[in-house]
Formats: sequence, structure tokens, C-alpha cells
Amino acid sequence: MEIKGKVIIVTGGASGIGKALAIRFVAEGAKQVVIADLNEDTVEAVAAEIGCLGMRVDVAKESDVIALIQKTESEYGQIDLLCNNAGIGVGGGPETPNEDWQRIWEINVMAHVYATRAALPDMLSRGKGYILNTASAAGLLSQIGSAPYAVTKHAAVGYAEWLAITYGDRGIKVSVLCPQAVRTAMTENSEGGGVAGIDGMMEPEQLVDSVMASLSTEQFLILPHPEVLTYMRRKTEDYDRWIKGMKRLQSRFDDTSF
Repeated sequence: MEIKGKVIIVTGGASGIGKALAIRFVAEGAKQVVIADLNEDTVEAVAAEIGCLGMRVDVAKESDVIALIQKTESEYGQIDLLCNNAGIGVGGGPETPNEDWQRIWEINVMAHVYATRAALPDMLSRGKGYILNTASAAGLLSQIGSAPYAVTKHAAVGYAEWLAITYGDRGIKVSVLCPQAVRTAMTENSEGGGVAGIDGMMEPEQLVDSVMASLSTEQFLILPHPEVLTYMRRKTEDYDRWIKGMKRLQSRFDDTSF
């Protein structure tokens, strides 16, 4: 996919990975970039800084997401690239309160469903469109210290796979972004990114280089940290051995919260 001349939405676009993506898309000559984020003052300030449109959107609310999609389609004719990037992290296991499980489920998974539900009809009618869903290496492997994050990111990867399989022959391209530790608000309180930073902390701008390269070839799985592919292969080759290795990894990070 070529970014020049395209209309693009980026959720979670006021900081971290989303902001870095939006900056790059503007620099690459996108026709319009629309960033969506929860804090109205922040998203408007960042939009003014970048030179794009900002909207206050709670991606956990389907009505907000529908309004984002409809406004973009109404003002710019279509959506060429939909980046479902907003996400949160919650630590803990089964004991994590229901409201935390529900909140992370709504943002990390259902927000992707809401956005694609709203955007797909027009994309399918045109026989053209691109969806980029941000998940995590945790969605391919696991997340030490956070069952909610591991579970929701696995679901995000599974949903992206389903979209690619179901709509791939109808002109819809799909990619899923699965990084390890990236220097964002989510990792700022962890030493070196915690367990996710075992292969180093990546700057958002570095990650965007990987995204741009993968979008140009319309590659489904985007792995800014190439080590993740090796870990995936080990997992599928011998699941029991992989789990033993993950247990050893967990013992190194027993005192590290997500």
C-alpha cells in the first residue's frame, strides 16, 4: 500500500505508537490523517502539532467509534487505512477485578470489532480497504504477569486473522502489528520494559519503519522485533518445552508487575 493520497484513521493517535504512525503518514503525503484519542485537549493539541484532524473518541463505546467512522467517510469520502491502535495494559491473573477484565476486553478487542463493523461496508462496496490492528508479541506468545493482556492480545491476533481470511478475496488487506517493548506510556513505569523488554526497548519511530515496510508489501504479520518469529517457531515445534522455558522466564521476573 502506498500512503500518499490516502485517508487514514489512527486510534490512540495522541501518543506512543499511534502518534508516531500519524506523524509518518502525514510526512508520507497522506490526503488526511484522523487521530482519535480519549482526552479531547490532548488529541486536539497533537493534531495541531502534526497537522491532521483530531477527535475525542472513547473506543470502548461503539457509538463513539461509529461517529468517528461516519465523520471521516462523510468529510473525506472514504477510509483507505484503518489503524485500530488504541490499547491498555492491566496486570494480574484470575483475581483481577471483573471491571478491569471488561475494560481491557472492550479496548483491546471490541474496539477493533466496533471499528471494522462500521468501516467494512464501504470498503467492501468499493472492493478496497486496509485494516491495521495493533496487537502485541503477547498475542503470539504470552505475557508474564498479566493474564488480561495475554488473553486480549491473543484475541486481537485471532480477530485480525479471521478478517484476513474472510475478506482477503474481496479486496480487504489486513495486517497485525505485534511488537515487544516500545517506549510508550505503557512501559514508562517498568524497568527496561519489564519482561517484554528482554530483547531491548524500541523507540516508536523505529517501530514505524517496520510498519511502513510491511504495509508496502501488504504483509499480514508485522514483527518489529524479529526475535519474536524465532520464539513462535519454538512454541509451535514443542509446546511443552516452550512452556518450560516461559516458566524459567517468569522466575526471573517474579517481582516485576506488568
